[in-house]
Amino acid sequence: MNTNRLSKTLESALNDQMTKEAHAAQIYLSYAAWADSQGCGGIANFLFRHSGEERNHMMKILEYILKRGGQVKVTAIPAPSADPKTINNCFEKIFEHEVENTKAIYRVAKMSHDEEDWATWNFMQWFVKEQTEEETLAMSLLDKIKIAGGDHADAASLYSLDRDLEKAPDDAPMAQDATAENPI
Repeated sequence: MNTNRLSKTLESALNDQMTKEAHAAQIYLSYAAWADSQGCGGIANFLFRHSGEERNHMMKILEYILKRGGQVKVTAIPAPSADPKTINNCFEKIFEHEVENTKAIYRVAKMSHDEEDWATWNFMQWFVKEQTEEETLAMSLLDKIKIAGGDHADAASLYSLDRDLEKAPDDAPMAQDATAENPI
């Protein structure tokens, strides 16, 4: 008896997204190791934690495919791109990657909507919200680095950013949660 409740196209798209999340984990891992080698242990800690979060996203999709009766296909993960040149460049690359991942999430969500697979559409809404958070977090980090001088940030500014990120929360306040009393 076939118990798969995913179309072949959605099953394939979810497997592709699972690989994208694994790739994101590798990117964060690679950039964390790079940041640590630059003496930025706080930034490295932040990025190492994000690598684990991306791996959790991969596992969330894997579990969903299995629970819907689909077949998981674990494939090779592309290597991360070259190491960043600066801390600013590191977060620019992260932001660009998160925007690309958002587009991929939207494609799967749209596909599930078009196929009227409401369980998958509902499942993907968590990822839509998560990507909004990821992009917001990356943008706020870029803003901080810009204030510090961007690619020309001085050592004191980078040290301060490094200390801030060591214990910084891994999420960002969302616009839809803002109120007049609590705008941020």
